[in-house]
Amino acid sequence: MAAATGAGLFAAGISPVIRRHDSSPATTKFRSISKSNLSVFASVVPTEKQTAPIVPENGVLSAADSLSSSTRRGGESEAELNDRRLSLKDYFEQSLELNSKSDGGPPRWFSPLECGSRLKHSPLLLTLPGVDGGGLGLILHYERLGKFFDIWCLHIPITDRTSFKDLVKLVESTVRLEYSRTPNRPIYLVGESFGGCLALAVAARNPDIDLVLILANPATSYSKSQVQPQILIPLSTIMPEQLLPSLPYMLSLLTGAPLKMVASTMGKRLPLQQAIEELSNDTTAMSSYLTGLFDVLNAETLQWKLNMLKSAAAYANSRLHAVKAQTLILASGEDQLLPSKEEAERLRKVLPKCEIRTFDDSGHALFLENGINLVSILVGASFYRRGTRLDYVSDYLPPSPSEFQTVYEPQRFVEAATNPVMLSTLESGKIVRSLAGIPSEGPVLYVGYHMMLGWELVPLISRFWLERNIILRGIAHPMMFTKLREGQLPALSSYDTMRIMGAVPVSAANFYKLFSSKSHVLLYPGGMREALHRKGEEYKLFWPEQSEFVRMAARFGAKIIPFGSVGEDDIGQLLLDYDDLRRIPYFKAAIEDLTDEAVKLRSDALGEVANQDVHLPIILPKVPGRFYYLFGKPIETEGRKQELKSREKAHELYLEVKSEVEKCLGYLKEKRENDPYRSIFSRLSYQATHGFDSEVPTFDF
Repeated sequence: MAAATGAGLFAAGISPVIRRHDSSPATTKFRSISKSNLSVFASVVPTEKQTAPIVPENGVLSAADSLSSSTRRGGESEAELNDRRLSLKDYFEQSLELNSKSDGGPPRWFSPLECGSRLKHSPLLLTLPGVDGGGLGLILHYERLGKFFDIWCLHIPITDRTSFKDLVKLVESTVRLEYSRTPNRPIYLVGESFGGCLALAVAARNPDIDLVLILANPATSYSKSQVQPQILIPLSTIMPEQLLPSLPYMLSLLTGAPLKMVASTMGKRLPLQQAIEELSNDTTAMSSYLTGLFDVLNAETLQWKLNMLKSAAAYANSRLHAVKAQTLILASGEDQLLPSKEEAERLRKVLPKCEIRTFDDSGHALFLENGINLVSILVGASFYRRGTRLDYVSDYLPPSPSEFQTVYEPQRFVEAATNPVMLSTLESGKIVRSLAGIPSEGPVLYVGYHMMLGWELVPLISRFWLERNIILRGIAHPMMFTKLREGQLPALSSYDTMRIMGAVPVSAANFYKLFSSKSHVLLYPGGMREALHRKGEEYKLFWPEQSEFVRMAARFGAKIIPFGSVGEDDIGQLLLDYDDLRRIPYFKAAIEDLTDEAVKLRSDALGEVANQDVHLPIILPKVPGRFYYLFGKPIETEGRKQELKSREKAHELYLEVKSEVEKCLGYLKEKRENDPYRSIFSRLSYQATHGFDSEVPTFDF
């Protein structure tokens, strides 16, 4: 989250469609599934004469039922929400109920009751199932997704014999109808395995509709899979009758669901007895589901499903050239059914607007695994939008406490190693060891010094979240959001964490929107030049000659807080800087290639802050010292809008802010010399006797 730098860490309501009253057995049967907490409406497969799904007006559960799971969320804690969040056990139980109560009717849409109230103008999300057809693949994500999407799930009864082409027409008719109603909003197609082929087929036939494809281990690589009709069908016919019930279990093992179920339970760190009880309940639910699946999954049905999967893969692959939709492929590294990582790379080369996110330890059933959060994935990949274009400010979805912990835990070692000292300044001018001097209400602009490679960011962002519940919206280099071409620059996925925590690409428009939304904005005027400084330039500011932020802050009456951070020289020594690397032909060529890949910034600037060549300095790590931060007294711009319209007055304030940042740096550099716990060894000794959660003292102030 650095200005101008690539350095750094880090709905129960149903949308109206063509309606009619319908009391057919199929509709009545599905409406009766109230125990599964599903709000269901039916549709029939379109034929040549029928191009849209038909939805009964009474195909939704009662208003009282549909409100029950959304209104009770108000005021609940994260722990209470976690207690009610659906699990694999719910997936198995509800899937069993869908299968056991299946009427053999046509494919149909349903909307989960867990998806209650949502953001205004939320886009439509259509879930396209795997070859099983159940439609509950996103059940673990309903609670979170339902706040930001209008979710419809496609259910294909297990005994249904609708052809793949007719399924494409069904989804296509829904897409066209909904797009005609809301042409300024995208439609999301989330397809897993077989559903990925279905999503690609629909996108290929509708290149002019704004579709966003989220494909989890798409089955376009089915021809390379071990699970094919010529293997499974003969196996099911020659197996002894008493062993046939084990076939669904064998298939479930390939998906990885049982092992992930165990890992999920163990990951909760429950008391042993409670963990055993939960695992037993989950296993019982899975066993019942697989037994029920065997009752309907005979050899003929299995052959139909696998042949349709083969047909779907061939159909989708033959039309990939026509897909123009924005596409995100989620690929599992431990997929035992499909070569998903290799297939993701193949599709990325074919599809024009395609990105990949890989999950090395995940199996085929990606969305059923603990720790996979689809909302975080979409935000991190910049794939959530409610309009025709992504708005990095208004479309941003702040992380929930559990999502923040998921992001924070892998980076926690940085805080453990550097044990940061956070100081802020009260209105009285008194310096305190906390963030008490930070205003609660925005807009606030934090202007500071960028350590080497942005090492200060993890403690800075996390402390604001944990201590003050504030998200710092970092103004970042556009190279974190887009690449001019593929090459040696880090993959865009490397910056997902920063986007989840609110980073936005630097631009006057985004600056304006952040201030108008009363955000807390983090800015480093020195940008990449400061974060990739040379030897002997530690704690030296490289700011533009002219003000870049003062008048914008004054327009909205934003408080400006200058701050300094020191400690980079206590964790690493710069061995080869930019000047050194340029003298070595190999590194010089690499720097030129990297710079050509990155989006240019400040191309009209001159001198030190002109567009910095992209490079990675060579640094020798040190035994970690300590990080120190000082946030100065807030500088008010409220009521100075007219005064600061003057370039001269704005420049005076700009120089004042710069001077305050330099004072913060000087104060910290001087004071840390008197910190008896600057060394990691002295801190570890203190914590060994006082507890590792205790706050380690620092210098007097």
